[in-house]
Amino acid sequence: MPRISFVLNDGRRRDVDVPAGYSVMRAAITQNVPGIDAECGGACACGTCHVYLAPADVVRVPPPSAAEREMLEAVAAELRPESRLSCQILLTETLHGLVVHLPDRQY
Repeated sequence: MPRISFVLNDGRRRDVDVPAGYSVMRAAITQNVPGIDAECGGACACGTCHVYLAPADVVRVPPPSAAEREMLEAVAAELRPESRLSCQILLTETLHGLVVHLPDRQY
């Protein structure tokens, strides 16, 4: 079961174990991690599940699709090279230890 570390925007860290096949967004929602709103429920249609991957993890995650890249252009917080939509990152055992940082806002 992959473990994800969520770093909240106040610096606190939440480590959660979630089943493989969950998205990072679903992991946050089911584990009550604050800071991911997920207004569209994971349809890559709103940008309210924006996260920043830890620099070492950027290469571990498949690159964003064209639809995700387009949606990232509309996020409320600063867009960075490590920005991703958490609904588009599916967890596998190879992503055990993934670290995601939450932005200061989703709207």
